[in-house]
Amino acid sequence: MREERLRIVDQALLLIEMNYVHLPLKRAMHAIDPIQRLRLLKFRLLEMKESDLPNEMQFHRRMLEIFSSTRDLHTLYLLPAPFKEHVAYLPFLIEQYFERDKNHERVEKFLISRLVPNYYESIPNAGPEVLCFQPGVEVLYWNGVPIKRAIEINGETQAGSNVEARFARGLDNLTIRPLETSMPPDEAWVNLTYRTENGKTFTLAQEWLVYKTGEDGSPSVASEHTKKKRAAIDIKKTKINQVRRAFFERRNVPVRKSLRHFLYAETRTVDGKDLGYIRLFSFDVDEPDDFVKDFAQVITSEGFPQEGLIIDVRGNGGGKIRAGERLLQLFTPRNIKPERFEFINTPLNLEICRRAPEDWNLSRWVDSIAEAVVTGATYSTGFPLTSEESCNAMGQMYYGPVILITDALSYSTTDIFAAGFQDNEIGEVLGTSDNTGAGGANNWWYDDLMTAIGKHPHSVFKPLPRGADMVVALRRSIRVGRHAGRPLEELGIVPDERHYMTRADVLGTNEDLTKRAAKILAKKPAYRLSVEHFSGKDGARWIVVNLCSKVEPSDNKKKISRLDVYLNGRPYKSVDAREGSMRDRRITLGGGHKGKTELSLEAYDGKNDLVAAYKRSV
Repeated sequence: MREERLRIVDQALLLIEMNYVHLPLKRAMHAIDPIQRLRLLKFRLLEMKESDLPNEMQFHRRMLEIFSSTRDLHTLYLLPAPFKEHVAYLPFLIEQYFERDKNHERVEKFLISRLVPNYYESIPNAGPEVLCFQPGVEVLYWNGVPIKRAIEINGETQAGSNVEARFARGLDNLTIRPLETSMPPDEAWVNLTYRTENGKTFTLAQEWLVYKTGEDGSPSVASEHTKKKRAAIDIKKTKINQVRRAFFERRNVPVRKSLRHFLYAETRTVDGKDLGYIRLFSFDVDEPDDFVKDFAQVITSEGFPQEGLIIDVRGNGGGKIRAGERLLQLFTPRNIKPERFEFINTPLNLEICRRAPEDWNLSRWVDSIAEAVVTGATYSTGFPLTSEESCNAMGQMYYGPVILITDALSYSTTDIFAAGFQDNEIGEVLGTSDNTGAGGANNWWYDDLMTAIGKHPHSVFKPLPRGADMVVALRRSIRVGRHAGRPLEELGIVPDERHYMTRADVLGTNEDLTKRAAKILAKKPAYRLSVEHFSGKDGARWIVVNLCSKVEPSDNKKKISRLDVYLNGRPYKSVDAREGSMRDRRITLGGGHKGKTELSLEAYDGKNDLVAAYKRSV
């Protein structure tokens, strides 16, 4: 028992001291020293008598506390079985909303937003405190503690990178607690005091329940994890989302079955105008390229609105970085610049980059890490995990304006996606929090590190006992564009505008949030570009182009002025538009070209800004 715990502590020390990319940042921002805490724990394990050693639960609690002190959801100690497959939960959700008081001051409140199906039938001989408990009642106290303070206390035990994220996670984790990443609740039941709409106050005693993840058919977070070395995922939030999906979420049907666990898409009408709305729950897909293609088919499908798109990534815990970064190209005519990633310079990271399998593509970082011996640099050179070529292989598919909705639970790849959305100037970001979750790293599982070095008796990475596991932030994300060089971790994405969730948003389908997004989109120009391809028997080829712009009367310079045509990357022809449009315009491509020709179209407005693009092989 002592040897097993010492093995875990030693390996944790190795990870934090030699692999953890954010250690200097976390030490500075939170005044922490996880290395010293681990050394003290190791000393006590060595010095104590066997009979005085902490029990299993006490040991796990200490490890969780040490890892949690980093406030990094990419760097975790994961409990072994039977904890890892179970989640403690209460059969309801509590959510935050805002309203104006009689003095027109904004007031923060909390309500019950969802109950599990058949909630009342599951409680025999229910009294008024149960029968009056329904969506919409205002929550006042949690075990006698004012509800906001109870959320703050719970948030302090969560690994949120900033104040907004900690509070959001304190609320998100209040009624759903994955036991792989947190201890079971101390109390057997919760006393919840609430007020009904007619002003009556009741206190409900609710026991904690247990759910086994994966029972809804969704993929396990850790499945195939050794193949996810280019992932950035919030494990805890992903498991919370599994429970929310199983019990609480409305059953929206996605356009394509392959996207069932990742998004739903629908048309929303605001002030008589149809807008596309996509709620994107996760980037934790099996094949990023297939995901991007399926997504493209959704937004270009017949009947899907083309004059404005809302992408809502609130609560998205991330997944494959390639999926998030490749998705960006669908919404802009500009070339996407992927974010860059850096190692912290240590001898162990140098060994990992040298010895890892060739197809992991880590050799790019070797020279700069080795040079750090001479230069003293803290971080390596940054390289993208997603190639710039693949980030632009498909090109723009959607020509209307796009807005992104984020919150403080948008994390990992979702942070990277939001950063790319902002850095590549695709559109505005509307936040329901003042920041995103600020998780800027590529995290590796412990088994990935063992595989990189090689599983042999002399490896520095030793197998962990009893199914325990660890995850570490190995490479940090650095932004590009106007925020070039700025790290994502801790700083996150500050939205362009803030929306405060209303009661109608929480209890309904985000009506006020959608209206706010629609108001922003209404000020943006919308473009349409469609191309038909034709070929004759004599080898002649031509295309028919339809191009139009819809802009505010005061923005005439944003109307389409010309279309430039490129064949195989070389200028071919430039065609002027008339009154901001081009209808059924035939453009001859000529014959005599053997094999496929790369056709590119670029539309410019009156200010000579690129506003729409098209790319295909013909």
